[in-house]
Amino acid sequence: MSDIKTREPAADAVPATQAGLLDRTLGNLRSVWRDIAGSAITVVGTIRSATGRTEEERWRSQIRDCLEGKGGEVSARARAADLGRTYLALEPEGRRSFLRLLAEFDVDRAAVDRAIDIFHRAADPVARGEAERTLRRALEPGRMQLLTQFNTLPEGVKFLVEMRAELLELARQDRHYVALEADLKDLLRGWFDVGFLELRRITWDSPASLLEKLIRYEAVHAIRGWQDLKDRLDSDRRCFGFFHPRMPDEPLIFVEVALVQGMSDSVQALLDPDAPASDPQEADTAIFYSISNAQKGLAGISFGNFLIKRVVDLLKGEFGNLKQFATLSPIPGFRRWLEAEVAQKGDQLLAPPEFQQLHELVPDREQPLLAEALARARGEVEGVLEAALQPVLMRLAASYLLSARNGRRAADPVAHFHLTNGARVERLNWAADTSPKGWKESFGLMVNYAYRLSNIDANHEAYRGDGKVVASTAMKSLAKSS
Repeated sequence: MSDIKTREPAADAVPATQAGLLDRTLGNLRSVWRDIAGSAITVVGTIRSATGRTEEERWRSQIRDCLEGKGGEVSARARAADLGRTYLALEPEGRRSFLRLLAEFDVDRAAVDRAIDIFHRAADPVARGEAERTLRRALEPGRMQLLTQFNTLPEGVKFLVEMRAELLELARQDRHYVALEADLKDLLRGWFDVGFLELRRITWDSPASLLEKLIRYEAVHAIRGWQDLKDRLDSDRRCFGFFHPRMPDEPLIFVEVALVQGMSDSVQALLDPDAPASDPQEADTAIFYSISNAQKGLAGISFGNFLIKRVVDLLKGEFGNLKQFATLSPIPGFRRWLEAEVAQKGDQLLAPPEFQQLHELVPDREQPLLAEALARARGEVEGVLEAALQPVLMRLAASYLLSARNGRRAADPVAHFHLTNGARVERLNWAADTSPKGWKESFGLMVNYAYRLSNIDANHEAYRGDGKVVASTAMKSLAKSS
């Protein structure tokens, strides 16, 4: 199972396909919001004419209309709908300009200064309390008030999630968008608190539109069509997702589980389309082999750990014979890390017997032996070189998982996700993902993370508090040989 993967190469994730802001989910918003805006204009007549204005002036006028809040709730929804339709009609460059303008609607600093002065002059607890509330209101940017208005519109929450997806990209390139993106993240974090989410099992009988989204959003092991999806929802499989009341047809995150005997060591075997379904009542192990964050705009808002724990509870209730809960996870950062290590340390990474064996197989080379062996291994016919690299890569991968750091956190994003959730690094698996992607990311290696319910909290505290990586004896021994 991967980290929470999203529709972009990011924290913890390899991207699922993104249809973009104007995907089919939002494709009907302009017409729906047109009706809302049009009816309110007829009744209230408060939306200003745009005749003779530049495009930016029209946007600024629309934003100010929304912030002034004249005409009551009906006209407020109308103005928000009209502004949303304007945004949806823009091309990418226009949306960038629109969002940059929206970012300018920050706090009123004069109002903040006045509120601070009132706070300092407050003479008693009641006055200080009122002054604090006034100051908090003054510190809220105008754009936050505007963004909140979309919550009242049909699909308005999905609209904001997709807007943040676009802002994430812009904020990486231009700091003018950083504050707006952070404000929107804070707003969504409150709305998407795990207490508001519904856990649902997804089956072959679920709506076709939802099943289609699973295919589109799967971020770890691509679903190769409807039959592949049907196999993943068979009697010995389970799929669960978190949903939000304001986005009932959109999975936020979903996990795929295989009910098997013993801990799986090959994703190709796990996803073999010709393998018959097994009896789930005879399974002793639940393997979480894929977890995908379906909404790029919710990146950094964590609920993956809650999903895993909830699913474990559900599976234990349904199948009393399950004894193990584990993952079969990619190691997406391993090859990148190892190539950097090889560039810095070269053949110092090899023990003398390893060097001798590889030297016999690769006598002629134009770069350090280990680098040359890694470059040639995948293309050889008999696989002799690949077999010789197995013990080298196994011990270096163990060292990477247990020791490599990005600040205080594990360098590998998937490892960080599972260690944060209280898992233990259990076992490395050679040739566990023989796909081109598996070789490109980690030379085909995958890892099992084990979730032992009695140790989850202690493991979580050890990692989050002291940075300690809890691992099996076998993994520790393998890493020590590095």
